[in-house]
Amino acid sequence: MTREFQIIPPPYRIKAVELLTKKQVDIIDNRKRREIAIKKAGYNTFLLEEDDVYIDFLTDSGTNAMSDNQWAGMMLGDEAYAGSKNFYHLEKAVREIYGYKYLVPTHQGRAAEHIMSKILIKPGDFVPNNMYFTTRRVHQELAGAMWIDVSIKEAHESATWHPFKGNVDLEKLEKLIKKVGASKIPYMSLEANVNMAGGQPFSMANLRALRKLCNKYRIPIMLDGTRVVENAYFIQQRENEFKSKTIKEIVREICSYTDGATVSAKKDILVNIGGFLSCNNEKLFLEAKALVVVYEGLHTYGGLAGRDMEAMARGIYEMVNGRHIAARVNQIEYLGHLLLKAKVPIMVPVGGHGIFLDAKRFLPHIPQKQYPAQALCAAIYSESGIRGMERGIVSSGRDPKTGKERESKLELVRLAIPRRVYTHTDMDFVAQAIIRLHKMRKKISGLKMVYETKQLRFFQAKFKPIGEKLIK
Repeated sequence: MTREFQIIPPPYRIKAVELLTKKQVDIIDNRKRREIAIKKAGYNTFLLEEDDVYIDFLTDSGTNAMSDNQWAGMMLGDEAYAGSKNFYHLEKAVREIYGYKYLVPTHQGRAAEHIMSKILIKPGDFVPNNMYFTTRRVHQELAGAMWIDVSIKEAHESATWHPFKGNVDLEKLEKLIKKVGASKIPYMSLEANVNMAGGQPFSMANLRALRKLCNKYRIPIMLDGTRVVENAYFIQQRENEFKSKTIKEIVREICSYTDGATVSAKKDILVNIGGFLSCNNEKLFLEAKALVVVYEGLHTYGGLAGRDMEAMARGIYEMVNGRHIAARVNQIEYLGHLLLKAKVPIMVPVGGHGIFLDAKRFLPHIPQKQYPAQALCAAIYSESGIRGMERGIVSSGRDPKTGKERESKLELVRLAIPRRVYTHTDMDFVAQAIIRLHKMRKKISGLKMVYETKQLRFFQAKFKPIGEKLIK
């Protein structure tokens, strides 16, 4: 990563731009205003107003730039309550690219996770995951299951170089199956490009072995396919068998080893809203089709406007363009290259959707009980107007049975980079700001939590600095 960096130019030209407000531009030079804004937000970047943010790396979810082709499709929205033609365009795209038979659209990914969990899980079940994702786990737990981590140990080690940190530890999984019984495991929950591990992929070899093991015990595999294209790109780059395969072919093969998927279309699919549950099992489909009417809307729109389904359908074809995904990941690697060169501690290898700063190594003087990743996230904003997100003990939340905080092994700040939105000049600015903050890291104070919600507390929690100020 510290070699001379080769930039891959993107396969598009910028045709329209979003002009920042005067307040957004002025925030760069107004430190006092930034300090007031982050204090008002309870040192939680989720609670900042967008007008107070200069570069927004809070998430890559729904913040992507759509193409002229997608925007043209928006004008062709069929807003019929039932049987919208855009639904059938979306269904065709899902069948062609992912390969699943059945489609149930939802307004976003967590709605699909909710429906899947409600149908498949019964109280007392165990759901193994290759690490957790926040919304997926909370739906599993609310349905009565216990979430079990079956990720490999390297997934929890930010400084360890491993090409496939998203792999499932098959020995750990089989040990769980033998302990609780296959009947207590409704499905293996598999995330493509594991978010909480820094956007890390699983290998096709590991997936094939997982399929074989799950077949042995007749356990379905349900994919979180939100970032499956990024996972496919890493397989293409890192597994020799797939060097000459297209991204489309690799995505299709990944899905062929699974029984269904929930997808947030707001990531890979390059849209601002949308999601779906897709599967090959007719019984699951029929139950989901019935439940989506209760929670989302009729099964041919699932809480979405026709125009949004059309944008999704077109985005599915665009997302598997090899040059697109290569340039997308390359931009993230460029930012990682700049930070590694300056010896800023980040999760390695660089993942598919953002840079993850290791707050434990960045702020070794702050104990985990003082939320170092949350403090670092707030400090980055206070120093530069850049908004990121905590992915550590705050995101891990509390054990639903004991109420104790789950002390995550990783304590990360995620800088999630939207697709087709920012330039390499923006990456330079971000790198300079973080490197500058790293040099003054000993001045950053820990935090204490003063408010939290019962579930998914990281969205709305509030904090105060341990000392008089966040940055002394």
